Amino acid sequence: MDMEFIKQYRQAHYEIDPVYLKRWSSRSFTNEDVPEDILYSLFEAARWAPSAGNHQPWRFIIARSETDRKKFLTFMKRGNATWCDKAPVLVAVVSQKKWEDDDKDYNPTHAFDTGAAWGFLAMEATRKGLVAHAMGGFDREKAKATLNIPKDYDVHAIIAIGYRGDKQNLSPDLQARENPSTRKSIKAFISEGTFK
Repeated sequence: MDMEFIKQYRQAHYEIDPVYLKRWSSRSFTNEDVPEDILYSLFEAARWAPSAGNHQPWRFIIARSETDRKKFLTFMKRGNATWCDKAPVLVAVVSQKKWEDDDKDYNPTHAFDTGAAWGFLAMEATRKGLVAHAMGGFDREKAKATLNIPKDYDVHAIIAIGYRGDKQNLSPDLQARENPSTRKSIKAFISEGTFK
């Protein structure tokens, strides 16, 4: 992604690697397949995310075939289904709620750790010239039933992965939103010594 385009929408207040500014959730995809070695490099990055006790509670369910992608679309909310059906890869982000070696003890960091793994995946996707757009707009219970996800796992998001397409391929309302979003200033979400 061209940094001149990105700079129209995003400016870092402190020095960071440009990859953080380049990562944004586009909705337009080409129909180009993602080669397996490139796709799996995203999961290799996720593999190295930090996790409590090195538990690594994350699981990813990948849909690449037309049959599997159509199955995912059955539990997507309409607003997301209208554009994510073009993505060549859909992925369910899942985490185990209990410690792997203790059937009864709840792992309070399972979602936090899985979010870190998603973040690593998203950044590697950007490095590889891919879009990785996570969505929360789906029926979680239907997703769990459709994908045979056990009851001691949560499904957090569905990710659309592929190469960025032309925004003209989207409906007019989505075309208007097809730009990198801004972010709150750091002062809006940090405080020192106590919550403010």
